[in-house]
Amino acid sequence: MSISRNQQVCLSDTPYYHCVSRCVRRAFLCGEDPINGTSYEHRRGWVENRLLFLASVFSIDVCAYAVMSNHLHIVLHIDEDKAKSWSTLEVIQRWHQLHKGTLFTQQYEKEEVLPDYAITLAEASAKTYRKRLMDISWFMKELNEPIARRANFEDGCTGHFWEGRFKSQALLDEAALIACMAYVDLNPLRANMAKTPEDSEFTSIKQRVVSAKSKHQPKALYPFVGNPRKDMPDGLPFKLMGYLELVDMTGRIIREGKRGAIDVSLLPILQRLNVSSENWLCIVTEFEKRTGKVVGQEQSIKHYSESHHRYRKPNKTCSKLLA
Repeated sequence: MSISRNQQVCLSDTPYYHCVSRCVRRAFLCGEDPINGTSYEHRRGWVENRLLFLASVFSIDVCAYAVMSNHLHIVLHIDEDKAKSWSTLEVIQRWHQLHKGTLFTQQYEKEEVLPDYAITLAEASAKTYRKRLMDISWFMKELNEPIARRANFEDGCTGHFWEGRFKSQALLDEAALIACMAYVDLNPLRANMAKTPEDSEFTSIKQRVVSAKSKHQPKALYPFVGNPRKDMPDGLPFKLMGYLELVDMTGRIIREGKRGAIDVSLLPILQRLNVSSENWLCIVTEFEKRTGKVVGQEQSIKHYSESHHRYRKPNKTCSKLLA
């Protein structure tokens, strides 16, 4: 039985989630159709642009993404504190980038003189908007629906473009987070769509590599801020260069079709997380096959199950590999 979305997303467990949207019937609606030769490659650009735009509006950060021919992977971070820090005016301004709002929110944004009842109504709307702007379901809705409408208009048809419900996985700890991010960033290599991570179009890894050459990080993506420490700034708890080396070395092995061991001495991230190189290769190439609604090491899975009183515990295959 499926679990409702509000039960799957719990910020007290983790702010990190892996979301997947697939085209209906897994048809080639975003890439090149191998049957009739029609190219829909430009639609991948639509998805990427919309995704990064939404990250600038919502209190949700994009950690990793890959826009494939018939599906989309995103690793998201929900920043609850950021959303709570916004003023009523800022919430309304952000929402109006997506929708026109109400007459009262429009007047509030223009800072017109309003009667008390109108201010109360505008503030009530802003309260609703604030919740939506840190909600993954709303984020995915605002991503998928405009793309579907645009694609259907281009095709001169109606009906579903995406499958009805996106898949969501909670990433409970650092090991699950880094494995999922690498899995997403390496999707084009595994699908033979690119030869190297930096050549993979419409992916976060390409953006990070290009920016790293200029000695900065892409503003549209959640930044790497280094290993956990006191007074740590907001960002991914890993070193950027360590992650890029990890993805590059893993990608080389995947591309060459080898299952050999990685030199762990060159990969401080795996050392810190105590993940064996053999297990790493297995999980990073079969992440979706080996995971369920929640992903993490055994202790994280155990704590999650106990706190949610779930007697049918999530699949432990992945948790053992991450150990």
